[in-house]
Amino acid sequence: MHLPKYARPVCAAVATVGTFAVLGVSPAAADIPIGQPVNGTSTYYNDAGYGACGTQINAATDWLVAAPAAYWTTPNPNNDPICGLSIQVTYNGNTITVPVEDKCPSCDASHIDLSLPAFQSLADPNLGVIDVTWEFVNR
Repeated sequence: MHLPKYARPVCAAVATVGTFAVLGVSPAAADIPIGQPVNGTSTYYNDAGYGACGTQINAATDWLVAAPAAYWTTPNPNNDPICGLSIQVTYNGNTITVPVEDKCPSCDASHIDLSLPAFQSLADPNLGVIDVTWEFVNR
């Protein structure tokens, strides 16, 4: 299967945890801004395997989101409080809510990576990147 260049591999999530120490940035430095809208972008991915929250995912079939690495607060992503949250995403007047099941290590703080079916519910995947408003919400 050929992945679009904007797709994010799930396996890269775990390898990035150590990057914070190398860069001198503490993963606990960012608070999770629940209920605070973010004007940002969304891409999609369609990988399968274990997500950063420690459960099996299939981004080609499941509704989920990979949250930006900047919001993860613990060295072990399986224990991170972000895994108990969802992200509400709005694009062109349509809003969806998807659970955080994975981490996007290459996403900046305003960029989320939706699973393919979640992205498809908002836009044509051929667009690749869409401008969205999103926010963390409790499940």
